[in-house]
Amino acid sequence: MTEFEGLKALVTGGGQGIGLAIATLLTERGARVACLDLNPPGDPFVGVKADVSDDASVRAAVASAAEQLGGLDIVVNNAGIGAAGTVADNDDAEWLRVYDVNVVGMVRVTRAALPHLRESSHAAIVNTCSIAATAGLPQRALYSATKGAVYSLTLAMAADHVQDGIRVNCVNPGTADTPWVGRLLDAAADPAAERAALNARQPMGRLVSAEEVAHAVAYLASPFASATTGTSLAVDGGMQGLRLRPRS
Repeated sequence: MTEFEGLKALVTGGGQGIGLAIATLLTERGARVACLDLNPPGDPFVGVKADVSDDASVRAAVASAAEQLGGLDIVVNNAGIGAAGTVADNDDAEWLRVYDVNVVGMVRVTRAALPHLRESSHAAIVNTCSIAATAGLPQRALYSATKGAVYSLTLAMAADHVQDGIRVNCVNPGTADTPWVGRLLDAAADPAAERAALNARQPMGRLVSAEEVAHAVAYLASPFASATTGTSLAVDGGMQGLRLRPRS
């Protein structure tokens, strides 16, 4: 499939995990892709180094990406960080830090990209949200709060920019097999038991892969989704919508 032929995309957090899977898939389907990351990958991508918590860094990186690609048609706001614990377990500084990356980081990137997207005849933004935005998960108070904000931000952005011809959607992955989850498992007292518990939490009985999330993002970013805006697409193994009986 080459539905992205001639289109230019910027993927934040494109150096590993879900972001790298998204960048790889878009490239395979014909897009030219710039990866914005603290440690951006090289060929076949345009690597632009930036910290999404620094506005000047973001503006310079987005401008560089647009110049090297010859414009921007697609922005995938994927950069983010995790946090564990209840509301009592993280201090004010950590709350501000995670919000600054996960929510305000998307604002900074989008704000810098808007002039380029307004010039595109196929403009799309896809935000990486989470099942944590719509389901109560234990030990994820701070992370869930930021992803709830991302979900609401997606809807507001879709309303604000529909008249600009810019579609805005988000994906809501379940627990995905990513480096961050891997680090959480490594830190657990019993990593094998913790992985089994995470697998069992999703009705399909396994973690979501980064590639599965990438395919959902590609659909929302593609011309095939030209009538879709203000939508969240769950990629969660049925975790949000299904209520199964316990296995006997």
